[in-house]
Amino acid sequence: MIGSKRIACVIPARLKSTRFPRKMLSMLNKKPLLQWVWEKATAVPLFDEVVFAVDADETAKLIDRFHGKHFMTSEECPSGTDRLVELMQRNLVDADIWVNWQGDEPFINQEMIQDLLQTCESDGSDVWTLKKKIEKMEMAHSPHVAKVVCDHKGFALYFSRSMIPYYRDASPGEHKLFFKHIGMYAYTREALQKISQLKPCEIELAEQLEQLRFLYNNMKIRVHETQHEVFGIDLPEHLAAAESFVARHLV
Repeated sequence: MIGSKRIACVIPARLKSTRFPRKMLSMLNKKPLLQWVWEKATAVPLFDEVVFAVDADETAKLIDRFHGKHFMTSEECPSGTDRLVELMQRNLVDADIWVNWQGDEPFINQEMIQDLLQTCESDGSDVWTLKKKIEKMEMAHSPHVAKVVCDHKGFALYFSRSMIPYYRDASPGEHKLFFKHIGMYAYTREALQKISQLKPCEIELAEQLEQLRFLYNNMKIRVHETQHEVFGIDLPEHLAAAESFVARHLV
């Protein structure tokens, strides 16, 4: 709860990932990946409710083993946001603010959630998300890393897989400032209702970035800066890197 606003955290856990099939059943340091996420999310005092949105019995049975709460959602949902919409439309979860915490993000911490939700009572946004300053130029160049540029109040102007902004007249060695978009979102109930009616737009399909649909339809996205890095598990090699990270920092 923040003020009078009830906060729900929904963890989409799609089994049929294309880049890393069945990753939601993976083990990390002898514990299910999803259990890592559940324990982190349920430790956040701002959340009034934490649930998984799953699409397979195997995932549900795994979650039952560590006593997590879950709801079955359609296999046809194209994104995690659509799973939040389904839970809302079926009246399975009730909240004023809906946080989307992906099931492959085991290292998000409480401070990042506080960064995300810091203005959810006051700034009139539809959506909140996070950015982090890019320190290594190869990350700015990578199409696998979404970048974001914002206006003077911190509202998103554009997201891209390309390097934005483009420093046209920069000299070699000149300092350049880029921000990585961290794909954690919080939505108002009204925003989810609107999103449920929106169709994909051309720029979204070109960049393969769902949040461009929100901007295209004049939704206000507030982007807060965080100092914390995320460690998502999109590929099998990311799981191996996560094992090494746990060994170094958490054991």
